[in-house]
Amino acid sequence: MRLFYFSALFWFIADQLSKYLVLHWAGLIEHGVIEVVPPFLVFRLGYNTGINFGLMAGGPELTRWILIGIAFAISAWLWWWAKTGLTRGIALISAGAVIGGAFGNALDRLLQGAVVDFLNMSCCGIQNPFAFNVADVGIVVGALGLLIFADGAKKES
Repeated sequence: MRLFYFSALFWFIADQLSKYLVLHWAGLIEHGVIEVVPPFLVFRLGYNTGINFGLMAGGPELTRWILIGIAFAISAWLWWWAKTGLTRGIALISAGAVIGGAFGNALDRLLQGAVVDFLNMSCCGIQNPFAFNVADVGIVVGALGLLIFADGAKKES
């Protein structure tokens, strides 16, 4: 379980630290857009009150609390699965990545009222209108890792 906890802590800290550094140290709050390596990497400030791609954005304040509750419920279930059913190290790391990312985004919702997004990547003539953050990367990478590496065998006690 150490791998699980380390991964969750890593992704949570990486998310919150990246947001702090980009918003305050690099000045994204003042500038709104910082072209790092255009169009491949642009910091574009966004506040997402909804779920992925802004779905359910602009809903009632209750939506914020429901999404925080869903993040904690899924995280509790993943923690239980990691403790009772996951045996491979890479699966434990993947579960931790999902939880660390979920907690990072939930903390944003709790403190800011919305998830802070700032990464925007485009390529090859396709302009991506969406922004995301490090927590989102952890969630996606972790979910893919669980799909690939989670085994169906129970742990031997």
